[in-house]
Amino acid sequence: MRRRQVIALLGSMVVSPLVARAQQPSRMRRIGVLTGFSLDDQVGLSLLAAFREQLAASGWIEGHNLADLDIRWGDAADPRRLRAHASELTRTTPDVIVVHGARALTAVHNETDRIPIIFASVTDPVATGHVTSLARPGGNVTGFTNYSGLPSPKLLEALKEIAPDIQQVAFVITPDNPARARQLEAMESVAQSFAVKVAGIVSRDRNDIRNRIAEFANTPNGGLVVSSDVFMITHRDLIIAAAAQHRLPAVYQDRSFVAAGGLMSYSVDRKDSYRRVAQYVDRILRGAKPGDLPVQQPGRFEFVLNLKTARTLGLEVPRLLLVRTDEVVE
Repeated sequence: MRRRQVIALLGSMVVSPLVARAQQPSRMRRIGVLTGFSLDDQVGLSLLAAFREQLAASGWIEGHNLADLDIRWGDAADPRRLRAHASELTRTTPDVIVVHGARALTAVHNETDRIPIIFASVTDPVATGHVTSLARPGGNVTGFTNYSGLPSPKLLEALKEIAPDIQQVAFVITPDNPARARQLEAMESVAQSFAVKVAGIVSRDRNDIRNRIAEFANTPNGGLVVSSDVFMITHRDLIIAAAAQHRLPAVYQDRSFVAAGGLMSYSVDRKDSYRRVAQYVDRILRGAKPGDLPVQQPGRFEFVLNLKTARTLGLEVPRLLLVRTDEVVE
């Protein structure tokens, strides 16, 4: 064998193992998910579909370089179940954990200060102590808020436009929502400019929701503003039915209510938020630290109106309100 051939052969013997290792896929990465939605809730399923879609677009394919998502479906009314899921999930030590809502975030963060946590739909993570600041969260937590932290004036503005006789509004929220007091205070402040009084309806379970709305319905010229936490979204059919029964105009902080027959909603585009969560997960899996990724506020809001429900309630939709609507449900 000629000298040149021998050198080439030896070179290939040295280089080929390195090339082979470089061509091998990296280890299978693992993502845990904890949500307060139940397994059969269409809202939770649609958000996860958007999350998976963006993961795939970023190059993370389940069964290829990503293990099947480890999804734990909770029950927003059962904090013990969320805590149990959080404990189980952290013990499996995934590369990153995605959580939906403040309760799920608290449950997981209490279990680990090491595994990266990316949250969706949390109102004020600074006030609850989960991050140091929005710009530089520090620690192992970052994510996306569901709105700027306080109820938008657009909620009451839309309600007064479609039902100008409204004089009192009930803000429906759960007692363990960590931002409850601040949100109610902000709602009361906003209501002054619309000459509307605000009462808080704090509901713990299905019967409580039904009874409290029925009690409020005795107030003349009343309307509802319904918060967007998982508990309320999970019980949207009950809330919509109660509003219809008592002929209460209502505005919701999640579009799923309108799709199910509610009057109107002004809310963040949650699917867009979940796509952005997936982008953060991608950055974490590629080496970024959660504490260096700023907490981001919503990128897109949408106003949705159900014309059929408006007609059923005998409400005339002002033209200017209709023009501002992003989507009309017939």
